[in-house]
Amino acid sequence: MKQTKNLINFLAEIGQLKRVKRTGWWVAGLKDPESVAEHCLRAAIIGYALAKMEKADPYKVLLMTLFHDTPEARMNDQHKISLRYFNPKKIEKRIYQEQLDLIGEPMREELTSVLGAYNKQDTKEAVIARDADILECILQAKEYFDQGFTQAKSFMPVGNKYLKTKSAKKLFKQIHTWNYKDWWLHLTKFTR
Repeated sequence: MKQTKNLINFLAEIGQLKRVKRTGWWVAGLKDPESVAEHCLRAAIIGYALAKMEKADPYKVLLMTLFHDTPEARMNDQHKISLRYFNPKKIEKRIYQEQLDLIGEPMREELTSVLGAYNKQDTKEAVIARDADILECILQAKEYFDQGFTQAKSFMPVGNKYLKTKSAKKLFKQIHTWNYKDWWLHLTKFTR
């Protein structure tokens, strides 16, 4: 009974991520950026695609991308300026541990393993998951830029420096010539 209640409490806590906004965009001047939950969902889908392209375990990549920002339900999203003054890694590790202790077995063991690998970047899946996280930010920046938020352009070049996998670099290159309207414009054409 207690385990069930703890799981429900954990799920409610994760629900906070729907309200936690990505703070780097606020610093850049965007009034209503996406939430951490929105970011994690698309990062997970990107991660799945990259895992398939790189012939890696998509399940592990999905777990890493879905759970990599769960500490932000407690500590909020930290923009790069705040990172000049403290390193949140120790805090995140403590929060992960408390969150995983709350949900207990059998999830705790598996999530401890995949999140540990993600933070250490010591597996192929961890590298892919980090690339998915970065690519999601780049894709979001391109969408904001195409919608008229010109400050977003400064976020887009980071891919050249941080992306590791061949597939992520290929997608990164394509994003620069892509327009955010491309996905829906062809759907508005009538066929007869």
